[in-house]
Amino acid sequence: MQTFKLALRNLLRNRRRTLSTFCAITVGAVGILLFGGYNRSIEYSLQTTFIRDTGHLQIQHKDYLLYGTANPTEYSVKHYQKIMAQIEQDPELHKMMVVKTPVLTLNGIAGHYAAGTSRPVLIYGREAAGQAALNDWDEYHLGKGNIKNTLSEQIPDSAVIGTGVARILQLCNFAANQPCGNSPPFSTEVNTEELPDDLMSLVQQTREVRESTTGDQIELLAASVGGAPNIIRVQVEGTQPQAARELDDSYVGIHLAQAQQLAFGRDQPGVTAITLQLRSTAQLEEARSRLLHLFQTSLADEPLAVYDFAQLQPLYHQILDMFSKMFHFLLALILCIALFTVSNTMSMAVLERTVEIGTLRAMGLKRQDIQRLFLNEGILLGIIGCTVGIIIALLLAYLINHSGLTWHPPGVIWPIPVKIRIWGEWTMLLGVLLIMMVAAVFSSWWPARRAANVHIVQALHHA
Repeated sequence: MQTFKLALRNLLRNRRRTLSTFCAITVGAVGILLFGGYNRSIEYSLQTTFIRDTGHLQIQHKDYLLYGTANPTEYSVKHYQKIMAQIEQDPELHKMMVVKTPVLTLNGIAGHYAAGTSRPVLIYGREAAGQAALNDWDEYHLGKGNIKNTLSEQIPDSAVIGTGVARILQLCNFAANQPCGNSPPFSTEVNTEELPDDLMSLVQQTREVRESTTGDQIELLAASVGGAPNIIRVQVEGTQPQAARELDDSYVGIHLAQAQQLAFGRDQPGVTAITLQLRSTAQLEEARSRLLHLFQTSLADEPLAVYDFAQLQPLYHQILDMFSKMFHFLLALILCIALFTVSNTMSMAVLERTVEIGTLRAMGLKRQDIQRLFLNEGILLGIIGCTVGIIIALLLAYLINHSGLTWHPPGVIWPIPVKIRIWGEWTMLLGVLLIMMVAAVFSSWWPARRAANVHIVQALHHA
């Protein structure tokens, strides 16, 4: 205790130099905490976005990721209602689950008959209530999802499309802020003089039977189980912009029943995935283990596999890895500055107090006592600087969190509020405190060793 008092007095003797070192440690701690809190906020924001879209876990056919994209009907989950009932009846999974909803994804062609346009699309069949429930998940208190124009439960043939699809299909009522209606006119007339008699007869029958669509209706075509084409007509309710341009130019969301009719016709319907959303992300591994147990017991006759949201969205770990590398680079840079600043302060203190060191040694203090004295000065600088840095970082985080700033991370459609998460992240706070303390002690060690090794006679000779 006496050593700490002496160390504190020595720091107060040269206030200007001590203040500059103290500011360097404080600014370093503030910078690390703010960027670390921002990094953690990015993780929570991305996690929330992806979990609202794909859930925590998805149950799929075990070979769907390998071959199912090209043939979703063959690699679909046939008895999905039975599987969902098993999950509901399981006492452990029932406590963890918030949402269970099926999804059917397939490739097709969308056509706007009134405008004579068409394009290949990616069709997502979902239950409207299930999708709305997924969007309500908010473990990290970021606010309700900003997804607009979701499927209407009251209109069974409704659809939402990407803004790019609206532009390409010339649905100008839904192509806001995009060029629309400027494509060259498309002629629906067929030169029947060049057609054989049988084809000309088919064209005439099609014209007589087929009714023209209204301006907001599109037709979807996809191959059914046996390879025969199926066609349904849906009513476009609105657009839902997508993060990637390729997806925005091909996204069509419809009701699950409509998608199953399109893909399976009158055969037994299936789904490509069962989306599961948990109460907390911390329960993910426990839920996965329980599902694998079910796959080996009561659901052993079903060829199933389970994937988490990070496996389904590789972009998640890519973004986190990028920000993690940036954080570690900033941490190394700040630590170097703190090391050199504290080391310079302690070296100057040793140089100025050479006579004092000789006097203390002559009075009977050992080398270890002198070294401990200077190390305590470094510890005090680290403790005080980090404590003040944490307080300032918390105040700045509060101001930033209530500033209303937003940003657009990669792979996310809507802007996300800029948040700095420091309070409550006790591991990060303790880690920064320990790192800055170690840096301060380490940078004080060499000057303290020099001070301890000063010979008494040489030190008194400086008087």
